[in-house]
Amino acid sequence: MPIKTSLARVRQRTKIHRRRGTLAHNAASHRESGMADSSSSQESRRGPPIPDLFTNRPPIRDSLVSDTSKRQDSVERNCRAFMTGKQEPVAVNNHGVPSLDRERHIRFLEKQLGNLPSPYKSLDASRPWMFYWCLNGLALLGADVSKHRKGLVATARSMQNEGGGFGGGFGQESHLATTYAMVLALAIVGGESAYEVIDRRALWKWLCALKQPDGGFRVALGGEVDVRGAYCAAVLITILKLPLDLPGDSHSSVAERPNLLTGLADYVRRCQTFEGGISAMPDAEAHGAFAFCGLGCLAVLDAPHRIFPRYLDMPRLISWLSSRQYAPEGGISGRTNKLVDGCYSHWVGGCWPLIGAAIDGAAVETSIQSPSSNIDTLYSREGLIRYILTCGQDQTDRGGMRDKPYQSSDAYHTCYVLSGLSSAQHVTRILSPDEDGMTSWAYEVLPYLDRAQVYNEEDRVNPIDPVYVIPESKRRDTMSYFSSKPGF
Repeated sequence: MPIKTSLARVRQRTKIHRRRGTLAHNAASHRESGMADSSSSQESRRGPPIPDLFTNRPPIRDSLVSDTSKRQDSVERNCRAFMTGKQEPVAVNNHGVPSLDRERHIRFLEKQLGNLPSPYKSLDASRPWMFYWCLNGLALLGADVSKHRKGLVATARSMQNEGGGFGGGFGQESHLATTYAMVLALAIVGGESAYEVIDRRALWKWLCALKQPDGGFRVALGGEVDVRGAYCAAVLITILKLPLDLPGDSHSSVAERPNLLTGLADYVRRCQTFEGGISAMPDAEAHGAFAFCGLGCLAVLDAPHRIFPRYLDMPRLISWLSSRQYAPEGGISGRTNKLVDGCYSHWVGGCWPLIGAAIDGAAVETSIQSPSSNIDTLYSREGLIRYILTCGQDQTDRGGMRDKPYQSSDAYHTCYVLSGLSSAQHVTRILSPDEDGMTSWAYEVLPYLDRAQVYNEEDRVNPIDPVYVIPESKRRDTMSYFSSKPGF
């Protein structure tokens, strides 16, 4: 298989070659300026040359040919063809990047919230996820989601169990993942009726039953313990302002584990692997989605610049995350020696705002300077944005976002590709501690303006909350509402 080096590292190796390539292209353009319009119209539409980094094959390759290497070569070829406009030629800006087809993607997501055909029966246990994926994508695109409030409230009420939490479908057992998705979907539509449908007391009791002596959480009664459970529980506890105390009869209510959040950080620490990434549970394989869950869980507990270095080997983690972004694709993979996939625009790309906050530390709240970031040598915002807008959009009438070229769009990828786009277009800045925020820190998400962007300003989506993964304004509104309600 080709040896995949991180895009950030390849950028440095190809800097001189890029300059030479640009000069050569400019010289060739002058020589060909007299050619007929019919042979140069497509090139003229593409504007300035696209950096060689996104059009050339990787500089380091393994000569061993395997099924994996063949699939990798195919993805690289497809991505280069889309980057250069040889496939699905569409109008592009001066950087060779298509616009975000906002209205088409909105229509796609709205349709996904309607009646679905029989092939979707496999998602019967994932209904809360469908609500979350579609509503989050719509909110990021700036669509009005309040019109879905009444229907969502009625559906959520029918899927909530008396013992606490939400099942994946009607009459199904409560699960932390589907409860997380349903609560966030309700937060996105907002409003008192959406907030009040959540039985917080029953949910708290259920979470107490899931809490484990090792600090983690089971994802369901009798289910597995993994970092997904830790992250989902931490989000639910803090966004709903649930009490931290455990009942006296809890099997986790001992001196070493006095409340719901105790031991979570140590559990995440044990999930870091020899590669530097984070796995689902101790001694498993590092994975991009679990890296985000681990970092998000820690960020709920304390400010990243304080808690990350205490519990994680940051140099190894940063190296592993950086190595997930490939050239020439610009996209991100979820594991070592895996293909790029649009969903990791969030699962891995969404780690970078938290890493950046950890590196930058607390900012002066009154600063009027444009927010900057120290992570731009660790991953390429440009590369990720190019991949999303060039390779990640379904340019057919269907609309939506996709895994990679020639794959079908779906609600899952539309949500997380747009979330990754938002992360790349914004920067997270730590502010002073906020007692009404999470537990001990507050932050703001601002447009990234540090350098010229390759996308048009009208293609900027709404800011995503780096921890809760809903639009930042929705997270603030939800926390404010439950902060004003004493007890249950």
